[in-house]
Amino acid sequence: MKTNYTYLLRCADSTLYCGWTNDPQKRLAAHNAGTASKYTASRRPVEMVYLEAHVTKSGAMKREAAIKKMKRADKLKLIESQK
Repeated sequence: MKTNYTYLLRCADSTLYCGWTNDPQKRLAAHNAGTASKYTASRRPVEMVYLEAHVTKSGAMKREAAIKKMKRADKLKLIESQK
C-alpha cells in the first residue's frame, strides 16, 4: 500500500502551492517541468518545503483542503515546524 502525502511548494515568486501525491519526487519533477499544474507552470522553479505523510489518499486530500483554507502565515508556520 502506497503512502500518500500532502505537500507545500514555494514557487519562484514566493507564493505557496498545496497539493497531494503518492510520489513526492515524481510530482516535484512534474511541477518543475511545467506539467503538473497551471498555477506552478508559470512560477518555476518550485521547491518542496513541506511534506506530510498519510495512510490513505482520502486523508491526504482532506489535509490538502484544510491547508488550502489556511492563511499564508499559518502555512509558513507549518513549514517552519518541519525544519
